[in-house]
Amino acid sequence: MTVIVIGGGPAGMMSAISSAKAGSKTILIEKNNRLGCKLHITGKGRCNITNNCEPALFIKNIVSNPKFMTSSIYSFTPKDTIEFFEKENLQLKTERGNRVFPASDKSQDIINCFSGLLKRLNVEVHLNETFRHFNYTSDKIDSVVTDKGTYAASSVILATGGASYKATGSDGYGYKIVQTIGHSVTQLKPALCPLIISSALAAGGAKIPLSQLKFPEGLSLKNAGFKVVDNINNKTIIEDFGEAIFTNNGMSGPVILTISSKINRLDISRLNLVIDLKAALTQERLDDRILRDFEQKKNKAFKNALAELLPLSMIEMMIALSGVAPEKKVNSITRIERQNLVKVLKSLTFHIEGLESIETAIVTAGGVSVVEIDPKKMQSKLICNLYFAGEIIDVDALTGGFNIQLALSSGYVAGTAAAKGAKNA
Repeated sequence: MTVIVIGGGPAGMMSAISSAKAGSKTILIEKNNRLGCKLHITGKGRCNITNNCEPALFIKNIVSNPKFMTSSIYSFTPKDTIEFFEKENLQLKTERGNRVFPASDKSQDIINCFSGLLKRLNVEVHLNETFRHFNYTSDKIDSVVTDKGTYAASSVILATGGASYKATGSDGYGYKIVQTIGHSVTQLKPALCPLIISSALAAGGAKIPLSQLKFPEGLSLKNAGFKVVDNINNKTIIEDFGEAIFTNNGMSGPVILTISSKINRLDISRLNLVIDLKAALTQERLDDRILRDFEQKKNKAFKNALAELLPLSMIEMMIALSGVAPEKKVNSITRIERQNLVKVLKSLTFHIEGLESIETAIVTAGGVSVVEIDPKKMQSKLICNLYFAGEIIDVDALTGGFNIQLALSSGYVAGTAAAKGAKNA
């Protein structure tokens, strides 16, 4: 009655813990020299372990296949996660947006908690050991083959992660393996990643390549409005509000990461990102504000009259997009030119070239098709003693601790079910 867990991330560790607690001999195989490599860097090393909200609200933050995850989230809720760590004497804290972190702000404390519990439950942890393939019949795995040996298995849990951050071990190998045994893998896409921008739209309608603009790399925007618009039919697809940052070739930050996960399966070539830099003001009130500013600076050149309206690093780009000559005196700016300035302030429009690579994305969208997995057990419908947990499944969520909770919930269900399956084998 041996349960073998492949992968030592949060899903794999929780799977092994749940299996061992259910009474099965459990072996955890991890190719890195330590557990939780990706977990270690999560949240800039602070590890946003879950989101302290009710299951119904949690499910609304799942982007791909939320219905599939309903049973798991209710089986092991965010509250259960908090109690799990507090029972291990790890203090947690809840911050803005219900984000839960270790009180120490150290992800290593989360990993140490997992490691200690695995040891106490007598889970065999094999580090520096690489999974190769399965020996299997038509519908059952007989053994697991690694670079160091072959292990007979009553049940197997595959928790090899996604295809993001390859340096942490998430190299997508698990996807290749499941395809060899008959499972389908939906198209992999980067999720929670920066956007790449190719051009901006001037007030007059002309597209200006980013290379011809002084792009304000490193500038942060706060309290701005964002929406993604289909440039073919002018339909608004997503609207959001919050913070973002200009990168060397596009944009990143909390709002942008959310947007990326909601558009990664769409035709990106049709999409524009529209930013309202003055979301707190209507167009009329913004126009009045500019009129007052211009009255006070009527003898200045246009380029020297915007310091109170815009960050300095953004002025040159906004002037170019407004179409107003930078040297033109403020007192000679026409009403139409002023309205063009209002237009670019309220609807700064960029064409989205694409998403950053899947290797740099926080999580991977896509994975083992949920149609082929029993959501109540995380059990394969094709291979009777194979179970799945974590990012390898075609499920992903927004930022805020939701993705790690998905790993923990699916790991809890998979480990418990795999142990029961091993006993009945």
